Order: sequence, then C-alpha cells, then structure tokens
Amino acid sequence: MDPASQALVERLPEGVRDTFAARSEYSNVPISTLIHRRRGRRSREEQAQGQQYLTREEERALVKFLLLMSSLGQPVRIKYLRSLAFSIARQRSTKNKSIKRPGKNWPRAFEKRHPELQARRVRSIDWKRHGSNIHEKITE
Repeated sequence: MDPASQALVERLPEGVRDTFAARSEYSNVPISTLIHRRRGRRSREEQAQGQQYLTREEERALVKFLLLMSSLGQPVRIKYLRSLAFSIARQRSTKNKSIKRPGKNWPRAFEKRHPELQARRVRSIDWKRHGSNIHEKITE
C-alpha cells in the first residue's frame, strides 16, 4: 500500500480534527495526493502495473526461462523477446479479445526492469596470447 493510502486509513491521534490538512501534516503526504486517493485515482506504480504487457507472474516465468537458456549456453537474443512475450500473452487472452504484439521498445524496457538479464561482458584477449593461441587454428 502506498503512503497516501496508508495515511487515509490510519487513525489520527486524539484531539486532532479529521481533515486532509491534518492528515497531510501528520503523515508527510501532500494534500492533493490524499484528495486524489480518496477520489479513486491510483498511484503511478499501480497505474504502470496495470499497463504492463505481461503480468508479474508471466514476467517471472519469462525471466526464469531466459536465465535457464543462458545457463545452458543458448542465450535468447533480445530480438526474440517480443515474439516470446506475444506467445505468452496469446495463451492468456480470451477468445473474443484480440491481442496486439508488444511495442518495438518493449524488450529494452523489459531488460531495464530485470537487471539480472544483462549480458555479461567478455574481456578481450590480450594480443600476445591471441596470436599464440588462435592464429594456427584459423590458418589450418
């Protein structure tokens, strides 16, 4: 529960009038936020969660699958994430509602939401070692 919703639910101390100003001062939440919550406006986090293409459980399952594939030595390229997400959403959707593909920026946003999926950077090999280890294998 966000702080504004908690401020509306909590009881005020004895002797304090139950006004938005008093609740705002007591809970350090702006008055306008308290008024908006009372009228039913959702917080930005709740609104963003409602606009997600996949649910939290579906995203967790996709992350688990991507980490599994990476640990098996077959990492999934970012360009295939849209089609994977679309197939997951298609399984969830109802028959009478058509489902759209995720947007072109969805894979990058997904990657930002899940930093554990960041590709590991491989350090380049030293040129002295490179010549002695690889040159013969290539020229043969």
